[in-house]
Amino acid sequence: MNDIKLALLGSEGAGKSAVLVRFLTKRFIGEYASNTNSLYHKRLSIDGRQLNLEVFDPCSQSEESRCILEEPLDWADGFVVVYTISDRTSFLNAKNILAQIKESRRETCKGEVPICLVGNKQDLCHSRQVSEEEGRSLAQENKCLFQEVSAAENYLDISNLFTKLIRNVMEQLKQRGDRRRYSGSKSMAKLINNVFGKRRKSV
Repeated sequence: MNDIKLALLGSEGAGKSAVLVRFLTKRFIGEYASNTNSLYHKRLSIDGRQLNLEVFDPCSQSEESRCILEEPLDWADGFVVVYTISDRTSFLNAKNILAQIKESRRETCKGEVPICLVGNKQDLCHSRQVSEEEGRSLAQENKCLFQEVSAAENYLDISNLFTKLIRNVMEQLKQRGDRRRYSGSKSMAKLINNVFGKRRKSV
């Protein structure tokens, strides 16, 4: 069984945890603020292959939180970076996170790092501050996937973007032919325990 490790990053209020739980459970959890870090586990099948998916959902990142990204950036096989279309600050922070990912993985990852940039809260288009074109342009600059979604209203779009990202990760791992210097869930569990404080969830 293949192990796939994703990190979910974004500003407070962007709804990144809601996007993740929508994918994992098909349910919408609404907004909540958390200062803890969670590691989610799920077994799934994509293209006939059984996968063990782990998703690290750290507390929300601000522009000043560079240090908190270092370990997740090194651990993850792929990334979901979330902003809300109704908050330009969250978009600018997503741009900063993308730059940090690229800088962190420049020397250790051959080829492009699998990333999906997600513009959440598409249902709030009446208060839009970030155009879809801006989001798509930022994704193209960073050579990553892009999707606008509404965690509150649409499961299918979210499921499709995670599936595309996981396929990209599988292809990247196949090309690299190695299995990470951090192996297995125990390394991440230890990381969360020692550095952040632990909250593990299986869905």
